[in-house]
Amino acid sequence: MDTRASVSRLFLSSLFGNLLGLAMLAGAASAQTYPSRPITLIVPFAAGGTTDAIARVLAETMSQNLGQQIVIENVGGAGGTIGAARAARAAPDGHTILLHQPGLAAGVALHKNLTFDAEKDFAGVGLINTSASIIAGSPNVAANNIAELVSWLKEPGRNAKMAHAGVGAFGHLCGVLFVQEVGAKVDQIPYRGGGPALNDTVAGHADLSCLSAAIAAELIKSGKLKGFGIMGKDRFAGLPNVESLWQAGYKNLDLQFWHALFVPAATPQPVVDRLNAALRQSFADAKVRKAFIDNGMTLYPAAEQTPEAATALLRSEIKRWAEVIRSNKISAQ
Repeated sequence: MDTRASVSRLFLSSLFGNLLGLAMLAGAASAQTYPSRPITLIVPFAAGGTTDAIARVLAETMSQNLGQQIVIENVGGAGGTIGAARAARAAPDGHTILLHQPGLAAGVALHKNLTFDAEKDFAGVGLINTSASIIAGSPNVAANNIAELVSWLKEPGRNAKMAHAGVGAFGHLCGVLFVQEVGAKVDQIPYRGGGPALNDTVAGHADLSCLSAAIAAELIKSGKLKGFGIMGKDRFAGLPNVESLWQAGYKNLDLQFWHALFVPAATPQPVVDRLNAALRQSFADAKVRKAFIDNGMTLYPAAEQTPEAATALLRSEIKRWAEVIRSNKISAQ
């Protein structure tokens, strides 16, 4: 037996064990002192959209739960990938967190030159909500329901414009799948966020947009927008007269829009757990729950609010949207 080799293996094993123990102690220590300064919550879209609205609902109560201010930073552009890149480069200490939606997963297949790897560079903090989306349009559109809209879109010479929050954002993918499913063509117009896309649709500069049903509901009720169809199997309670596209016969338009919190992947687990606890405490706040309900959003069940569930959803959505993007030949160019 080679005694020197044995001793070497024993030494390396002991060294590895000590380093692992030190890492665990460092993680525990960081959790005890965390957070030590204000936390930056990156919203990868312009102010005024759904993601920004959710950030503002959560920031106040999470700040109280964590004992430090949460500062919202809107970093729009490229379907949410610019903001995600900034979050991926941040120090993995829990002082920079990212609020994102399906655009984070879709961006992997859409953008070939990303400076980050969404699957490897992010860890989940917790799932937040799902919400209904709607195909809505300017009051200038000469249609009042989905059947009339499809006929209008197919009229010879029609060059309808569809506004969205940026290439790869859920609104963009939703719009692409919608027109493909109904057999129409539109010009997809990117904006720096859902807010600007919504504003131009209301103003009539764009004809259509795939929007949060909750955000669009009051505008539709007041006549500032027209609602044509809910992207899913069920109708939206806030707009009971608008049929679901699945019910209208478009069976491939059952899409789920979600939000979740993420941190850089190397963030110590105790810090992730601290953030998750603060997020769950926010969900327990009656005012927060009411804000989600009033805006037509459904919180994930408690069992699905874990960091592991958020990480798993991101990975599964990356695979799902890669297939959608490849099969539909969607390009970020």
